[in-house]
Amino acid sequence: MFISLFLLLHSLTNSTKLKSLISFHRNRHRLLDWYTDLLSSSSSSSQTAVVHRLDAPRTVVTANPANIEYVLKTNFHNFPKGKPFTDILGDLLGLGIFNVDGHLWSSQRKLASHEFTTRSLREFVVAALEQETKEKLLPLLEEACERKTVLDLQQVLRRFAFDVVCKVSLGIDSCRFDLSRLVNAFDRAAEISAKRGTASVFLVWKVKRLLGLGSEKVLRQEIDLIHNSVDEIIKNKRKMLDDHDQGRSSPSCGGDLLTRLLMAGHGEELVRDMMISFIMAGRDTTSAAMTWLFWLLSENPEVENDVVEEVKRVVSDNNELNYEALQGMSFVKACLCESMRLYPPVPWDSKHAADDDVLPDGTVVKRGDRVTYFPYGMGRMEEVWGKDCLEFRPDRWFSEPGRECDGGRLLKPVSPFKFPVFQAGPRMCLGKEMAFTQMKYVVASVLSRFEIRPVSLDRPVFIPLLTAHMAGGLKVLVRRK
Repeated sequence: MFISLFLLLHSLTNSTKLKSLISFHRNRHRLLDWYTDLLSSSSSSSQTAVVHRLDAPRTVVTANPANIEYVLKTNFHNFPKGKPFTDILGDLLGLGIFNVDGHLWSSQRKLASHEFTTRSLREFVVAALEQETKEKLLPLLEEACERKTVLDLQQVLRRFAFDVVCKVSLGIDSCRFDLSRLVNAFDRAAEISAKRGTASVFLVWKVKRLLGLGSEKVLRQEIDLIHNSVDEIIKNKRKMLDDHDQGRSSPSCGGDLLTRLLMAGHGEELVRDMMISFIMAGRDTTSAAMTWLFWLLSENPEVENDVVEEVKRVVSDNNELNYEALQGMSFVKACLCESMRLYPPVPWDSKHAADDDVLPDGTVVKRGDRVTYFPYGMGRMEEVWGKDCLEFRPDRWFSEPGRECDGGRLLKPVSPFKFPVFQAGPRMCLGKEMAFTQMKYVVASVLSRFEIRPVSLDRPVFIPLLTAHMAGGLKVLVRRK
């Protein structure tokens, strides 16, 4: 170990590398803003910067759409997740789709892609949303309204999203199962895993994991709880399906992803890792986006009024809040996109170069380099979004402001490499439409009945982990319309 440390220190004799390491360490608690400052500086006209860390690959950070398209699509095969990334999340996600490359990834992608595009799953999702909203979310808001109690809306939405994704992925109803321990385990495991990725010295968490110390000991305990819980759910589901096949019973819920994958004959360990990946992807991303949107709307009441008017019109046209009605909510979708542009649920994501390469802006990439595309910084680049890039302006998502099309406004196509919130290229998020369906349903259901008003006038703080969240939550009072 001491020889390795000596070699690492020797490699830092280059003053540029040493300055970069010192800067990284000093700014490790504000990496998002530090990266954004680097990319927007006059010396970084290409919106790309190179950062050095001890015992870690060189990091190339970019907010350049041309570079992002090259990495995520054009030369996709040269930029896999890579071993450094899979090391960080491998204990938690195992061989799930979000933590593997090559054949393991492509086979899971094909499998999941088929399931996510079925009409029956879409109908199952809307039914799950309707039940969770009517039976839990709206009564909770109604009670807070009557009692004039302060709610942490972020926590409410996180639990709502977790319950929905568990129902859609695992077929579990939180009314029948106590998911509190599982929720807490996912929270702690995600937090500790994320801190691995932002460590100044990777060697520290690796040694702690080897010796079972501190946060790594806690992580192991939480992962064991998650794996054991999901394994038990899978075994029970398998038994239920076997009993059904032998005529002893009939499945009470056959529309969830777990049932679909088990019926297709896939192994339980692979299915477990896929389920954990789906839960991680769906539990906090939608709740984070909605939390920031509710705060932004409270700061922009004229936009909130436009949202409410669109919801009234669309629901009136369809007589109910069904899938077709949700598809017609173009202004709500524009608001969600604008919220995620400024406060992306996943503020950065990384790949690792398999071989030497050169990005379109001329940045040289060496084999093993970590290449990070940076949606958070991208939303703050004048070169990408214009001089009003820091403003919340949903109109920027329409072809022509105010233009009507089939009763609603016409959203313009925006390159996913300019707005890579759902990734882009071959790894484009399969749950994108499901996420918009869920977010639209919640926003429409809540704002058609209630006003949401933050208690504090202070600007919230954006905190990145595996998915970003609002520091301290969003404390609100709820009033009836």
